[in-house]
Amino acid sequence: FQLVQSGGGLVQPGGSLTLSCASSEEFHFTFDNYAVAWFRQAPGKEREGVSCISGPSNPIQYADSVKGRFTVSRDNAKNTVYLHINNLNDEDTAVYYCGARWGNGMCTTEEEHYTIWGLGTQVTVSS
Repeated sequence: FQLVQSGGGLVQPGGSLTLSCASSEEFHFTFDNYAVAWFRQAPGKEREGVSCISGPSNPIQYADSVKGRFTVSRDNAKNTVYLHINNLNDEDTAVYYCGARWGNGMCTTEEEHYTIWGLGTQVTVSS
């Protein structure tokens, strides 16, 4: 796994959190030329793509189910992509993964396009 993820945890409904995805020290690469996507897998469900970000000239993509609550951003100087989630609810409970692929063209949330992955981070929404 060449991406390092952080930021998961237990959050109350209505709360917010930010997940981070960075290149690992061992396989350090610059994110400038990579598209990065976020995926999640809830218990008993298939993994789904929720958002992706690529070059600055391309729009950030969001799944309909998360539009308005999820925000993706990137800090190329830190080689890090962030996923900020607002107004968390029970359906957001899942393991969240980030994936990266070479190329700054339009991104996609289809996981077969991504070759570099993080281990995943657990997000649990519960009161």
